[in-house]
Amino acid sequence: MLRFLPYRHQWTVDPTWGAAVVATLGCALPLLLALFSGHSGFLWAAVGAFLAAQADPLHRFGMLRMLLLTLLGACSAGLGFWSAPGPLESLLVFAAGGLLLAWLQRFGREAGKLGLGMLACLCLGQGQQGLGGMPNPYAVAMLFTLGGLWATLLAFSLRGLHGLRLWPYMPRLPSVLKVLRQHAARLPKPQWRLYALGCTLVCGLAGLIVNLSGQPRGYWLTLAVVTGLQIDLKGRLRRALKIALVALLAAGLLVLAGRGLHSPAQMVALAVALILLNRALQVGRYSLYVLQMTFCVLLLAESLAQDWPLSRERLLGSLIGALLALLVALTLYGGRRLRDRRAARSGTGTLPH
Repeated sequence: MLRFLPYRHQWTVDPTWGAAVVATLGCALPLLLALFSGHSGFLWAAVGAFLAAQADPLHRFGMLRMLLLTLLGACSAGLGFWSAPGPLESLLVFAAGGLLLAWLQRFGREAGKLGLGMLACLCLGQGQQGLGGMPNPYAVAMLFTLGGLWATLLAFSLRGLHGLRLWPYMPRLPSVLKVLRQHAARLPKPQWRLYALGCTLVCGLAGLIVNLSGQPRGYWLTLAVVTGLQIDLKGRLRRALKIALVALLAAGLLVLAGRGLHSPAQMVALAVALILLNRALQVGRYSLYVLQMTFCVLLLAESLAQDWPLSRERLLGSLIGALLALLVALTLYGGRRLRDRRAARSGTGTLPH
């Protein structure tokens, strides 16, 4: 049956149950505290634990990546929370976030995952600003950091159970920079600059739209934009359309689940179960990983929601975000066609890919 599925070789991976247990326990404790206390601030601890657990603690760079994800995610969440009231701040912060994501994607899949986590936290910070009782961005960053450190503590325990060093040996920094430069050299600079410009403009526009419209839970719009921001220098519109449709389908399924389940406790149980499954079966392909991660982040953010009658606003935000992401694909497609025409006129033919 799997042979009829696209990217079947990316789905048939060995389950990483150790990292899945770390992610599940890391998210379950803050979510349970949020249910019993009624304080939405524990949601940020759950998001911090989930983001930190995206790194495999048994790998060589696992512990370093967990700390980097925690630190950068906390800063991004606090920055998004701070920028939410002002339209100019939202425009500039999200434009910088889109440019940073495009820049990190040049250096390979793992660097792109780091940028994706930062931009997702930025979206949640802006969208959650008017929903909870958080007083300032410093409190958001602190709770996020505590959740990430809780997941890191669980990861240290996992390394100890496997008989590994708590902190593995790190390679030299010049060697890491050399590998990153090799990844960046594989991308054509003119086409990447066009992609970076599209990411910058569309992310800034998404942040501005959420601010000016006053849309509740605006991360439905901005996360839909982030889902579609994936480097495709060949400008394949069919691929971009597939990603947008899958993102809309996932948003619709989440809305149906939220309206069908009648209590936050049931949503929390569903979120914990899906986090366990998704982290255990984390795919290797970057585009599919983006869909996995953004769906789980959205599920975590909505796990304590009690305003599911506003499902129309949620779906409308996802639709607008998907259309904005398609603008980047159209920009790349137009830039590629223009480049090919110029190459044909000069007599050199179409450039190889």
